[in-house]
Amino acid sequence: MSGHNKWSTIKHKKGKADAQRGKVFTKLIKEVTVAAKLGGGDINGNPRLRKAVLDCKGANMPADNITRAIKKGTGELEGVNYEELVYECYGPGGTAILIDATTDNRNRANTEIRTVASKRGGKMAEPGSVGYLFSTVGQVLVPKAGLGEDAVMEKALEAGAADMSTEDDDEHYVVTTEFTELWSVRDALEKAGLTIADAKVAKVAGTTITLSGREAEVMMNLMEALDDLDDVQAVWANFDIDEATLAAMEG
Repeated sequence: MSGHNKWSTIKHKKGKADAQRGKVFTKLIKEVTVAAKLGGGDINGNPRLRKAVLDCKGANMPADNITRAIKKGTGELEGVNYEELVYECYGPGGTAILIDATTDNRNRANTEIRTVASKRGGKMAEPGSVGYLFSTVGQVLVPKAGLGEDAVMEKALEAGAADMSTEDDDEHYVVTTEFTELWSVRDALEKAGLTIADAKVAKVAGTTITLSGREAEVMMNLMEALDDLDDVQAVWANFDIDEATLAAMEG
């Protein structure tokens, strides 16, 4: 899980800067709208919408904005018609990248994603070229503070989780589930007395490629540039970077 978790950790550290750029609300509103369109406006019966609303609240989005986005998704208010697209890309060192996009203009999304990839050291791939390397799973993040690994692992397995890892995340235990069991496991962990920092569906590669030096720098710039596009909702990759190289880059 190194590739995805490494990027998540870096993004988490950059959270304030991302929020200041004003792009977080736009992406969250899109997700709420699409989730409501696909699964209805009831958060109790629509796990994807429940997650999107929790993310909105975590970002301190006004409740009125969330309500309007839900109503646009269900058709109660006039709204934009979004479509979801997945792009595949090769990164430096032969790394694999999946790009989840939500857009109201397919041509714009195509052009912007391809332009960023070509200018930042990536190369667009044909559908299916790298997607097979990734599996869709559920991930529940439990803060490590004051909790032993064995105790959390026991509760995770009792809740129906498939695995637990501490790799690439200094702050959390990462509990892995079947993506269809994400919310049942998440709620069971909470009932068992654990604090839940986040619960999400993720695309995780089975193997990773370790990057260093210039390749690591290019990868970071490519991931950030793709993630910064308005039409891009998430970027997943199978890279890993050792802590020494990452620290040097941050310095």
